[in-house]
This record gives sequence, C-alpha cells and structure tokens, in this order.
Amino acid sequence: MSDAFPPPPTEPEPQAPQQPAFTQPPSPWAPPAAPPQGQRRTGLIVTLSLIGGLVVTGATAALVYAFLQEASESFARAEDRVTSRYDTMGPEDEEGWEEFEELEDGEDFGEFGAPEDDGPPAEKDATITKCTRDSLINWMSADIKVVNGSTSPASYVVFVSFVDRDGDVVTEGLAVTDDDVAPGATARIEAQGLGEVPAGTKCRIDRVEREAMTG
Repeated sequence: MSDAFPPPPTEPEPQAPQQPAFTQPPSPWAPPAAPPQGQRRTGLIVTLSLIGGLVVTGATAALVYAFLQEASESFARAEDRVTSRYDTMGPEDEEGWEEFEELEDGEDFGEFGAPEDDGPPAEKDATITKCTRDSLINWMSADIKVVNGSTSPASYVVFVSFVDRDGDVVTEGLAVTDDDVAPGATARIEAQGLGEVPAGTKCRIDRVEREAMTG
C-alpha cells in the first residue's frame, strides 16, 4: 500500500444499549402527594362552608326547640291555673255539677264563686314593651309588662295575636305569670308565637285574664 493514500477510517465499535435507571415504585404506605395550591384553597373553602352550614343549622334547630319549649311551658302553666281553679270549686259527679251550675246562676253564689276581682279592667294592667321578629327563624315574640292595678294579689294570663300589615292574624301566643302579682307590683312575661311570619308583623294584646287570689 502506497504511502500516498491515508489508511481507511476505523469503524466505531458497537455499544451496548443503555439500560434505564432503576426507579423504586412508590410505597403503598407513603402519604399522598400534596395537591396544587389552587386545589388546596378550594378544598379549604368548601370545608369551611360545610362547617358553617352545619353550625347555622344546629343553631336554628336549638332556637326553634327553645321557642317551642317556652311556648309549651306557657300553655302548661295556663292549663294548670284553670285546672286547679275548677278542681277546688267543682264537684266530682254529674249531679253535683248540675247543682253547682244552679248555684252559680243564682244570686247567692257567694263563697262558691271565684274571688271578687276589684280594680280597673285587667286589660289596662298589661302593656307590650317589645315586639320582636327573630332574624334567624322569623318567629315572633312579645315582651309584656304586667302591673297589678287591683287591691288583691292576682295571677295573669295574657293572650297575644301577631298580625301582618293587613291586620290579619298570622299566629298567636300567650304569656302566664309564674307567681301571683301583689297589688301595685310589676311582673314581666313573654308571649311566644309559633311559625314563621312575614316582615312587618306586629303584636297585639287580645285579652287579659286576671284572677284574684285569696288565702
């Protein structure tokens, strides 16, 4: 071979294919990957919204239960007043009631009747001091001040109507004094309406029962 010609190029040696680097599979006990920042913020908002909704629902249910309990107690006190009054005055059998009614209709009813109630009309003893529509459940209540204008200790039952702007009754309630009110003394009671009422509903005293107490 002449020195004038360069030697032929050598062919590159074939290289073995490179194996991919070994990666360890994720552990099934490993914590999940953190979500992107935007997803975490959205999840937090949803969680807080659900918690807030549960809190409001629980508060509403508790408030409704409290109002129902208060109204139930007022009705129970009024029923006890009426029951105790007639249990002490009325006979037990049917014939006795007939005689009792004859005595009641006669002029000499006297000591068998209810204690005489002196003083001004009972309606003048009760005044509504506050009429409120609850902002959460839209139920009505009326705060009432009772001043005994008679000369005897007395118990009171105040019947209240809640009327809308057209003057129509939308619900009713009653308030009962827990204890007998002394002459000239003041008692504060509350009448609770049941059910939702429209905005603009007002409170109105329909009737006041004053029962003079003796003994």
